[in-house]
Amino acid sequence: MEINSVTCIGCGQCRNFCTMNCIDFERGGRKNKVYCKIDQNECVDCGICERSGICHTNSLHQPVHGWPRSIRGTFSNPLAEHKETKVPGRGTEEIKTNDITNRYKPGFAGIAAEMGRPGTGARMYDVQKVFRALAAINVEFESANPLTALLADRKTGDMNPEVLGEKVLSCIIEFIVPNDKVIAVLNTFEQVANELETVLSIGIITKTDENLNVPAAQILGKEGRWFSFNGKTNIGLGKLTVKGANRT
Repeated sequence: MEINSVTCIGCGQCRNFCTMNCIDFERGGRKNKVYCKIDQNECVDCGICERSGICHTNSLHQPVHGWPRSIRGTFSNPLAEHKETKVPGRGTEEIKTNDITNRYKPGFAGIAAEMGRPGTGARMYDVQKVFRALAAINVEFESANPLTALLADRKTGDMNPEVLGEKVLSCIIEFIVPNDKVIAVLNTFEQVANELETVLSIGIITKTDENLNVPAAQILGKEGRWFSFNGKTNIGLGKLTVKGANRT
């Protein structure tokens, strides 16, 4: 995002909408006027300040950035679509649509590791640290995830070096593992978390068994680990893409 210093009147109303708190006051120009300026190093191009409609002089605008800066907007703006996956947002739609896709099968757990939210943002060099730690325990990353498309080597977890300095509002690493590997994955997250400059939250997705028990809850409870239940219920929306999947 950028602010036109000529038309900006320095009211500061946009500052309340900045997800990264990177809009500040500046003074300059021929009349030494006060205007607002965005720290481009910290801005994630989410566009929330502009979409809020708070600027009375229309001084906020989103320039078209080239590579690699362009990834900031595609990860941070929920309306932007990734050219690699053709899906908007930070991850895939599969977690929310498992009743249609049947992606997470019995005996397996889907893992979604979100980095940068709330209100912190994440640099890709921190994302690479997590990728590398997971690659070391032979995790296979989700191909349809836009972060996976930024990997230079899936076996080592190394990302394209051109993107390492870029910052996004948040992003999600996704993969599937057998249920008996869930604890090893959590241990890996705990170890690498100490090296990060951002926040990391883990979601574990499992199908209920025939008795409506949640396998992930049983696994975590047995290990004495804290967890909270979170659920999203679809109401039959979507297109059946997997033969034999149950539509609810």
